[in-house]
Amino acid sequence: MRIIESINQSIETKQKILDDSRLLQEIRNVVQVCIEAFCNGNKVILCGNGGSAADAQHLAAEFSGRFYYDRPPLPAEALHVNTSYLTAVANDYSFDEVYARLLKGTGREGDVLIGLSTSGNSKNILNALHVANETGIITVGLTGETGGKMRDLCDFLINVPSSDTPRIQEAHIMIGHIICELVESSLFPKED
Repeated sequence: MRIIESINQSIETKQKILDDSRLLQEIRNVVQVCIEAFCNGNKVILCGNGGSAADAQHLAAEFSGRFYYDRPPLPAEALHVNTSYLTAVANDYSFDEVYARLLKGTGREGDVLIGLSTSGNSKNILNALHVANETGIITVGLTGETGGKMRDLCDFLINVPSSDTPRIQEAHIMIGHIICELVESSLFPKED
């Protein structure tokens, strides 16, 4: 039955992550750079396309709103949420420039850019990573198995061991939730 196959494939992908000590360490590294950025008055910026844009917006909301419990908001934003900006720049320049142009205007050294792309080859995210690297913004990539072209542009690469887009996206949101949880509990320890 296809339902069981899909669930098993999702479990298998997550089990591969669990068994990969390098990937687990990279997740820890990303948690630490986010904590340091927030402690230094910087922000976390996220970008993606399609389902990955939805994931970027979801994770930004977890930081800026709350995750498990009430605490002060953290400065985080997904780059695609201003549709007037997005459509104007896509129309006047190119969709390939929408994230890079906004990052030039709002990003600063010490911020963290998290780019989500299952292939690792989304042109608008690659362009944003180039701007981030030129600006001193810390770069994090959430990709699929190969890492694509993002592999060489990211300070930290979390490349999910799969080539199946739905399984990669499921793992991205799981990893994003783990990052949000650990950042929140570190910056705002809950008192018993």
